[in-house]
Amino acid sequence: MILHDVRVHPEADRLPRQDQLAWHIASVAADPVDVLPEVAEMIVNRVIDNASVAIASINRHPIVSARDQALAHPRPGGATLFGCAPDVRVHAEWAAWANGTAVRELDYHDTFLAAEYSHPGDNIPPILATAQQTGRDGAALVRALATAYEIQVDLVRSICLHAHKIDHVAHLGPSAAAGIGTLLGLPTEIIYQAVQQALHVTTATRQSRKGEISSWKAFAPSHAGKLAIEAVDRAMRGEDAPSPIYEGEDSVIAWMLDGPSAHYQVPLPAPGEPKRAILDTYTKEHSAEYQSQALIDLAFRMGKRVANWDDVADVVIETSHHTHYVIGTGANDPQKFDPDASRETLDHSIMYIVAVALQDGAWHHVRSYAPERARRPDTVALWRKIRTVEDPRWTERYHAADPSVKAFGGRVLITLKDGTVIADEMAVANAHTLGATPWRRENYIGKFRMLTEGLLDAAEAERFLEVAQRLPSLRTGELAGLNISMPTGSLLIGAKGIF
Repeated sequence: MILHDVRVHPEADRLPRQDQLAWHIASVAADPVDVLPEVAEMIVNRVIDNASVAIASINRHPIVSARDQALAHPRPGGATLFGCAPDVRVHAEWAAWANGTAVRELDYHDTFLAAEYSHPGDNIPPILATAQQTGRDGAALVRALATAYEIQVDLVRSICLHAHKIDHVAHLGPSAAAGIGTLLGLPTEIIYQAVQQALHVTTATRQSRKGEISSWKAFAPSHAGKLAIEAVDRAMRGEDAPSPIYEGEDSVIAWMLDGPSAHYQVPLPAPGEPKRAILDTYTKEHSAEYQSQALIDLAFRMGKRVANWDDVADVVIETSHHTHYVIGTGANDPQKFDPDASRETLDHSIMYIVAVALQDGAWHHVRSYAPERARRPDTVALWRKIRTVEDPRWTERYHAADPSVKAFGGRVLITLKDGTVIADEMAVANAHTLGATPWRRENYIGKFRMLTEGLLDAAEAERFLEVAQRLPSLRTGELAGLNISMPTGSLLIGAKGIF
């Protein structure tokens, strides 16, 4: 890896393109390095993972809206839509919009946490849609996704957005554009312009993940993917971008991030170096914010030690800065204790999540968020006894560069009214690479079958799994097989809009 120094430069410096971060990103994307077998294997896992959560959410309101909008933009030979028949084709950018929203709705796919947050699987819908529309094969798609994961993970390792209240999809626009550049075999110059355009138009505030969290949380990454496709299209037609988008006097860094005195070191692969970053990412066994995954597993274990929930006086979760301030009491969001809060808000309340996990010893993507579950009196009483505190030890582990040390868990102390303290801790989720039961291909397939049971015809489910596992060898035209068709008449239609 090469560490690239990134800082703001006055216009008088005339920073050469070859010294700009966007150019370095584009150079990595244009490098025709082979994909490692283990990387290709993990890409297949994540394609299956994305399809699982997309089908599980296929008739939720945001997905219905996004799909109806996409269907208003038909294109023969275009891209497919999750749930629709394979001959239903729309413009690639609209397929990215609908499919990306379906993937993100349940917040149940892969994650990478470092200086910033991310769901790198958000790169798959726009790149797959572009591959389908442009007639690429499986090998090209795998190369493209290796690039997109690499760029997003490397940006997330080094540039914090949330500290400045910028939404994390600002790293997704550039990574998706870079991945599409790899997919299409574009030269560095065109990818460079596309990366800059994509960053420029995908930088938004973090209010989408604060307070009363709305359905926009699901739309935000699909919007970034849609804009990335459009940015690449413009760059291919010879259009330039605001430049230098990272280092300029009025750039993203200068005015939205750390300011004129900022200094980042961004690691990117050297020429000829394989793109391995996907191997550092991890998926979710439970449908909840990733920083809750280990704590859910821990709560399952600890809940067995409490005989009566009325006996609990206090529950303290000692955890990292990020967990405390984003999904804990450090966020100072009263909505995180509201039994009538939206699913999106409950998903970002570790207090609610731990309360339910302690009591149920299980977690379900629908039942655990049902209004009647959230309003249960004994759960509300326990929920409001739970608080988080930042522990420097867990913050240090959260930010550790060494993957064997890096952790997203915490320590839980349950104090009973008689003074008894039940304490335990867990560093990484069971499904994590270093966890008690690290996930393999069979786990991804198991998740797919669990989430799609009762929704798909068995033959269609097996057909998809067979095609997905052949992804690296799929021929031109076979990528449409990565779509999944729902039974006739099962897709809902939403309210009318403009389109």
